Amino acid sequence: MPAYLRLNYGPPSGNIPTLKRPEKLIARFRARPLTRLRILLALAIAVAADGAQLLLGPLGWVLIDQAIDCVAMILVSWVIGFHVVLLPTFVVELVPLVDELPTWTACTAAVIAWRKREQRAALPTVPPAPPPIDI
Repeated sequence: MPAYLRLNYGPPSGNIPTLKRPEKLIARFRARPLTRLRILLALAIAVAADGAQLLLGPLGWVLIDQAIDCVAMILVSWVIGFHVVLLPTFVVELVPLVDELPTWTACTAAVIAWRKREQRAALPTVPPAPPPIDI
C-alpha cells in the first residue's frame, strides 16, 4: 500500500502523514456514566422527537422531520454518548410512514439497557473479607 494511503495515528515517522484526531469532539460523544438525570433526559428527548413526528402526521413537513431526527440524534448522543445503534434509527426515520413508529424511544431505551449492563460488568467485585482469626 502506498504511504500516502496509510493513516498513522501515532507520532510522525518518516514520510507517512499523520491524522490528527479531534479529541475534543470525540470526548463529547464518548459513553458517559449513566445517571438518573441522563437517563430521564435522553428518554425525554426521544419521546419528544417521536411525539413531534407523530403530530406532524404521516406526510410530515418538508425537511422538518429530518431536522427533528438530526436534533434528536445529536442530543441523545450528547447526553448518553454515541452508540452505533443510533445510526440505523436515524436512517429508518427517513422512510415515510416508518417514522410514525416510536423508533427514537425504542432505540434510546435499548442503548440505555446495554450501557447499564456494561457498567454493571465493569464494576470491580470486592472480595469477601477474610474470616477473623481466633486465638
